[in-house]
Amino acid sequence: MKRFLLLSLVTLALMAAGCGAPKTDGTPDAKAAAELAVRVIPEAAGHFAFETLPAEAADYFTLRQDGRKIVVGGNNANSMAVGLNYYLKYYCHVNIGWFAWDKGTMPKTLPRVETPVRHDARVPQRFFLNYCTYGYTMPWWNWKEWEHFIDWMALNGINLPLAITGQESIWYQVWTELGLTDEEVRNYFTGPAHLPWHRMLNIDRWGGPLPKSWLDGQEALQKQIVARERELNMKPVLPAFAGHVPPELSRIYPDAKIERMSDWAGFALEDYPWFLDPEDELFPVIQKKFLEKEVALYGTDHIYGIDVFNEMIPKSWEPDYLAGVSKGVYESLAAADPNATWLQMTWLFYNERRYWFADDSDERVKAYLTSYPAEHSILLDYYCERMEVWRKTQSYYGIPFIWCYLGNFGGNTFLAGNIQEIAGLIEGAFAEAGPSFQGLGSTLEGFDCNPFMYQFIFEKAWDFPEHANLDDYAASLARLRTGSDSELARAAWKELFDEIYIHRSVPGHSPLMNLRPAFGRSSSYHSSSSVRFTYENEKLQEVITGLLAAGGQGPAYEFDLVNLTRQYLSNGFELKFAAYKEAYEAGDKEKMATLQAEMLATFDTLDELLGSQDYFLVGKWIADARAWGATPAEADYFETNARNLLTSWGDRGNLLTDYADRSWNGLVGTYYKGRWEMFFKAVDEALAAGEKLEGARYDTLLEQMKDFEYAWWAERPGQFADKPAGNPVELVKKVFAE
Repeated sequence: MKRFLLLSLVTLALMAAGCGAPKTDGTPDAKAAAELAVRVIPEAAGHFAFETLPAEAADYFTLRQDGRKIVVGGNNANSMAVGLNYYLKYYCHVNIGWFAWDKGTMPKTLPRVETPVRHDARVPQRFFLNYCTYGYTMPWWNWKEWEHFIDWMALNGINLPLAITGQESIWYQVWTELGLTDEEVRNYFTGPAHLPWHRMLNIDRWGGPLPKSWLDGQEALQKQIVARERELNMKPVLPAFAGHVPPELSRIYPDAKIERMSDWAGFALEDYPWFLDPEDELFPVIQKKFLEKEVALYGTDHIYGIDVFNEMIPKSWEPDYLAGVSKGVYESLAAADPNATWLQMTWLFYNERRYWFADDSDERVKAYLTSYPAEHSILLDYYCERMEVWRKTQSYYGIPFIWCYLGNFGGNTFLAGNIQEIAGLIEGAFAEAGPSFQGLGSTLEGFDCNPFMYQFIFEKAWDFPEHANLDDYAASLARLRTGSDSELARAAWKELFDEIYIHRSVPGHSPLMNLRPAFGRSSSYHSSSSVRFTYENEKLQEVITGLLAAGGQGPAYEFDLVNLTRQYLSNGFELKFAAYKEAYEAGDKEKMATLQAEMLATFDTLDELLGSQDYFLVGKWIADARAWGATPAEADYFETNARNLLTSWGDRGNLLTDYADRSWNGLVGTYYKGRWEMFFKAVDEALAAGEKLEGARYDTLLEQMKDFEYAWWAERPGQFADKPAGNPVELVKKVFAE
């Protein structure tokens, strides 16, 4: 009833604006698609009609003209959403991005569909998200961000989204009902931005205790998320019990087989997670209790994400032990929900490949994956642009799997995406993987600076002709993202495809200016030796100046200009630092001083440029985090957690320092610039003393930098803009004018 009233109010508003409301055939799917159209293109929604078509073997949509209406048909609301997006992209040249602000302008007169169109899905399952995305991008989102993002997922045909928000409120109920205290449970949880790694059985406690207000707020948000996803024919992948327990559970169940897991990322022993053996009689009890509460709150589509050994070492590598673990997990799941399907990521087979494929044998992998029914399993081949595990496991022994593109680590900001290679790998899976190949997906760690790559992945799940030829696809992207049918724009995007987007994303794709400075190997997680761009920076300058000359418009155009210029400035900094090292070795203090000034000026130029984009504001990240606080003290707590993840990641000097580095306004101007100022000062002092910055001198500087890093997140200095400022096009022009 509430949904009907809301739609009626929106419809009246549209009619008052002269647009009218979308026409539907009255089915729930058509109504859901119409409501989506009202949300994403309110000014033009009344020019569309939606109709539900008969189900067939594959998802499909149709487009046709009926008088003045564009009629979008489909076998369900998700297919209709894809059809709408296809029309927006390839008829109107309008981009709808994954952020609410990223919407193109609809043409005043909508193009006609002169010839009826039909397109079919090539795979039944289209998966999106990664546990890490909930830390690196989404921890502070509210319904405004989620509502638009869910619409974006539907527009891109995603029907299997990871949906892990709000699970801590359920775990709180489970653990307290089993006898743990409020303090024990909330101390067991990590801080909000670190919860993905708590959920993946990597760390406990760090950044806690988690406020009760957070648990309640996330529960309410998850109810909205899964309800909307189901309206749009998605099947949310909910969490289930993977054996992760609070150590205090041993006080209540002293005979339970609970053991401390191995260390992870250098966290302290007190933060190590604890694991309940799946063959213990308590395991199915907890599984059933959790699922009953989860289903009561959030419903279920019977698909559950469980990952037992993510980046962890099992207590035994014996195949029988590994098979016993997976069999025990599945049996507990099936006992709680006989219709359950277990979805798990296969990142572990890549990340710990030297163990899982020891002596080039897949015996351990096979034992672990085939101990329970294949028809109740879905596997995510997690990092296919780097290693296709399906090729090492006989297409996963016939178990259904989804080919996934990862594409980003930690939310790092670096132009990367081997689009031509990706196209070949995906077509190779279609040709060779066999019937167990059931879907395409993406497992990105954070929303990054290469959004078109993810659009491309999900287009490959459909029989669209537009992505068959990459030169043609680049041309279509040029028009879509610039809003201009310009030869200059087409040439710029072709050069991006041919010269810039030619390498896969890897851990370490980070600008040098974002890392702890050093003449040798940086002590950041992403060391300076990992930084790489293989093209001439002048080529990137040609692309940017070409886009400027094309005279585009709209949020995607402005984002791309700033994004590309950000990389250009970062590359230039790296080149200047190489020259600075040469001058340092030669003792040329005059040249060093000149280059120091130029490099520090780059921080200021870049910081101002980044301030023009909503997504590139650390101030917005902080403001969004603080908004979750029910009290000033809670707001401070959330801000500390938000700052920490982007910098030290954990305690002072943590091994993951700078893993989530990103070129954002505020971070660039204070945190990254501050470290380099310290470095240059230390270099000058060493040379004045007739010494080099090495050995004990550098060790002293490193400790000073760690103190600086700690103070930045723990003491929360500085106030940062949470709204964009400045004209991005003019700021980019200013960079090249100088």
